[in-house]
Amino acid sequence: METVLSDLFPPGFSGGHFAGAAGMVFVAALLQGIGGMGFAMVSAPLAVLFFPELVPGPLLVLGAGIAILGMVRECSEIVWPDVGSLVGGRLAGTLIAGLTLSVLPTTLFSTLFAILILTGIAFSLSGWRVVPSVRNMVLAGLASGVMGTITSSGAPPFALVMQNLPPPRLRATISVVFLIGAIGSLAMLAYVHLFGPAEFWLGIGLLPFMILGFIASNPLTRIVPRETVRLLLLALSGCGAIGILTRVWLLRA
Repeated sequence: METVLSDLFPPGFSGGHFAGAAGMVFVAALLQGIGGMGFAMVSAPLAVLFFPELVPGPLLVLGAGIAILGMVRECSEIVWPDVGSLVGGRLAGTLIAGLTLSVLPTTLFSTLFAILILTGIAFSLSGWRVVPSVRNMVLAGLASGVMGTITSSGAPPFALVMQNLPPPRLRATISVVFLIGAIGSLAMLAYVHLFGPAEFWLGIGLLPFMILGFIASNPLTRIVPRETVRLLLLALSGCGAIGILTRVWLLRA
């Protein structure tokens, strides 16, 4: 096991390390299967602290995989006009992130977006409702593209804008966006030499645990109430934002 991991994965990624990462991926996939978001919001903060080899490339590989599963499960609920608005913003944000990764400190962008997300969560819990308009979806996509490329967790802006939509529509529509966004982010990371074969195979190696977590969520999607899904999304968004701030603190330490 150790020999195989050392041949395919980044240096120092031992069997025990792999088992811990697999458990994290399973739980994150389970939560995303229920709420339509949450995979990166849960896994990215934990990966920063315990499995830094997964950020951002391998998590984006897994994010693309779970997005495909979400599309297949509820394909009839996809709202394509919403997809266009979200993807347009996401791709623009990915381009901005790629252009700034080698020029400006990423910690500045990460801190700003994390603070904005926490502010949005506070307003949402106080009763403030974000209208899922075309403009707001484009802005959410823009923020997601920047955050997703830099930190591998681009879901919090989507959660704030789409939290009041019916869960099946939210899960199906956002899966399409996550797939396109993940591919775009991986391409940009590869272009700036931050994603290669080791990161790709690490993501593929954890893929079975992601699939098992998603399958385990299937019966739960039929019994979890809509308001519970909304609160789950806000909680996961908060965890994601705190995780981003933690990552910034670790980078500066």
